[in-house]
Amino acid sequence: MKVTWAKKSFWMFFGAILGAMAVVGTSVWAEGKSGDAGAEATKEVAVPLEELRAFVEVFDRISTDYVEPIEDKKLLEGAIDGMLSSLDPHSAYLPPKNYKRMEEHTTGQFGGLGMEVGMEDGFVKVVSPIDDTPAQKAGVKAGDLIIKLDEHPVKGKSLAEAVKIMRGKPGSKITLTIVRDGVDKPIVMVLTRAIIKVKSVKEQLLKDGMGYVRISQFQLRTGEDLIKSIKALEKENKKPLNGLVLDLRNNPGGVLRAAVQVSDAFLNDGLIVYTKGRVKNSEMRFEAEEGDVLNGKPIVVLINEGSASASEIVSGALQDQRRALIAGRTSFGKGSVQTLIPLNNGGAIKVTTARYFTPSGRSIQAEGIVPDIKIDQVKIEKLKAADFTRIKEKDLSGHLDNEDDKKQAEKVVQKADKALEELLANDYELHEALSLLKGMYFTQQMRGHE
Repeated sequence: MKVTWAKKSFWMFFGAILGAMAVVGTSVWAEGKSGDAGAEATKEVAVPLEELRAFVEVFDRISTDYVEPIEDKKLLEGAIDGMLSSLDPHSAYLPPKNYKRMEEHTTGQFGGLGMEVGMEDGFVKVVSPIDDTPAQKAGVKAGDLIIKLDEHPVKGKSLAEAVKIMRGKPGSKITLTIVRDGVDKPIVMVLTRAIIKVKSVKEQLLKDGMGYVRISQFQLRTGEDLIKSIKALEKENKKPLNGLVLDLRNNPGGVLRAAVQVSDAFLNDGLIVYTKGRVKNSEMRFEAEEGDVLNGKPIVVLINEGSASASEIVSGALQDQRRALIAGRTSFGKGSVQTLIPLNNGGAIKVTTARYFTPSGRSIQAEGIVPDIKIDQVKIEKLKAADFTRIKEKDLSGHLDNEDDKKQAEKVVQKADKALEELLANDYELHEALSLLKGMYFTQQMRGHE
């Protein structure tokens, strides 16, 4: 067979690489992001020479026989991407630009539509829309399958390619065609891209001294922000809270360290989470330290099918340690650890290196966290006026006026927090969680007086 100099050079270069791998092995550095494995490990790897020869042969054929010239870099990056995407839905190759965007994502500001996505059956699957983003405002829901981006079919594209299309200049529009369970026809939505600034923690004081904290995503500062939110609620309440609703619905996860910090905030001791993998540095254990920010006051954690990863770590830890009541619907079931390994080209690979286990030894993977109290998803609609209306005393002819009517009405308007009333009226799950929390608080109070 005739071999050109370019091909000879490639073969010589590839042979040198194989030799280096056989002698030195591979050095893996796990960056402290979502995986947070954090240590360096060196392991000798047996190189599959026959399979690599087949790879080089395919590379050679494509380089010479493909209908159009194609850059070697594009071929090799495609091979890396295919290698990783064939493992599981969460392992992936991140070219330099994508790696930079992922770093922006963990710090809380990036451009796009505002949703956590993965791949399923060749389509983009929405894990969860992020609060106050174009996706969430347009009505995108966890579990939606995106089958078209503008006029581009998603089938056949990698996740990185699909995400690249969804990203774009703020203010520009994109049309999503979505397939949703229970809906016969595809749903078409037009979204306007925006700079996504994610505030991961929000708080609101509920009735009877109960607090509400919503965590939309686990970022580097989420643990600190949680403590600040609780302190702010206590200041508004002018005394310690009587209980807390921790809302993790549609929270796709994020940084492992933040999940540990959030769990630790409500525990005085005990195991939070541990991981198991093939290599030593993928095995971790996280224990709680003294200091329950609520001093034992009751907690209800709200989860649903869009609660994943770090959300499941928090839910599992508080459930196993009997520190909180978990309410809602079974979570997503992402119980795997991804480690970011930077590459010399400025990109990185994201590789699944371990599985999460709750304190009792339950694996979250593909199972999720089953709530203690199930709250079904319901659609709340204001009842329309019927053809007849019940008659009240004030409708009777000649009824006596109540002199205090106006005064009472004014007092009610002054005291009522319209935003809170609207929130509870439109959010059935939160309303139920608050009812559960009140019951837990009164039960705790009764036991304290026994």
